[in-house]
Amino acid sequence: MERIREFLTRGDRLAAQLGLEIVEIGPGRAVARVRLQDMHMNAAGIAHGGTIFALADFALAAACNSRNQLSLAIGASISFIKPGRAGVLTATASEAAKGGKLGAYVVTVADEAGETIAVFQGTVYNKNIPVLGD
Repeated sequence: MERIREFLTRGDRLAAQLGLEIVEIGPGRAVARVRLQDMHMNAAGIAHGGTIFALADFALAAACNSRNQLSLAIGASISFIKPGRAGVLTATASEAAKGGKLGAYVVTVADEAGETIAVFQGTVYNKNIPVLGD
């Protein structure tokens, strides 16, 4: 799974630009984080919804590809519960259901105090080919 983490870290150029990192990965689960900087904030001075969505989506990508089977998001939604203001945001993704070609995942995004700031749901399509080609 370390190779999957490296593949996503090197290959996802947007995640790199945003400073997103995968800190944990296991079968059907992953944890990603970002340290909020000025570039992550919106005009109201809180974490931009796009930053939070990108973090949750990155955690989803790690979780759904963790078994070395290429999976791509085909649907996602997010509910913003409270604002992210500063510090580190952490997204924890877990597989809710997997069957055949489809999988469902839930990602919780929390602030440094462990307070949930967003809940993301994603559906993925399993392409049935290896991520790493082996």
